[in-house]
Amino acid sequence: MIKTENLSKTYGKGDGSVAALKNAGLTIEDGELVAIIGKSGSGKTTLLNLLGCLDAPTDGKAFYGDDDVTSLDDGKAADFRLRHIGFVFQFFDLLPELTAAENILLPARLAKKSADNFQEIVDSLGLSERVNHYPSQLSGGQQQRVAIARAMINDPEVLLCDEPTGNLDEKSGREVMDLLLKMNREQHKTILIVTHNPEVAAQCGRTIEISDGMIF
Repeated sequence: MIKTENLSKTYGKGDGSVAALKNAGLTIEDGELVAIIGKSGSGKTTLLNLLGCLDAPTDGKAFYGDDDVTSLDDGKAADFRLRHIGFVFQFFDLLPELTAAENILLPARLAKKSADNFQEIVDSLGLSERVNHYPSQLSGGQQQRVAIARAMINDPEVLLCDEPTGNLDEKSGREVMDLLLKMNREQHKTILIVTHNPEVAAQCGRTIEISDGMIF
């Protein structure tokens, strides 16, 4: 279970400060598929970054089970993130000098874990014929599948997805969303999806709306 208590993030100081997230309180049960919606600048990505230990809050706490991840120092936060959280980004964030296989396996190598699930993952994502290709040789949809495979390689409990279909054509976007739905349904992964797309949000089990840094 993920839980936040009065989670807040302010950027800058004094008159130039911006409150990106204000006293956010939410609970995500294990195995939930949740959409986080709101206008640009509303605080969606800030919330996702705080939940993903990519940023530290100004105030408040975030828990994964009994673990207060906001109390972790940078090294422990990075280790927790590597072992427990998978990220899927809008712009894929693949390393161009690595093949698809090397990109997928990178988190496992950083965590010094075996990747016995590699073939199962690439088969399930339809990537078996593309693993030796570089990102520049892949379509947008294929690159996003590689990003999902990379997020899954350490078998995380939670997937945090920031506009995972936002940079794809309609067909590829549907395919990626179908993959996420399948993971949630069959593997009971907890998945949070930041999205502007009402069709994506409608497929999730629950929707959380953020406006002006506040959760509704």
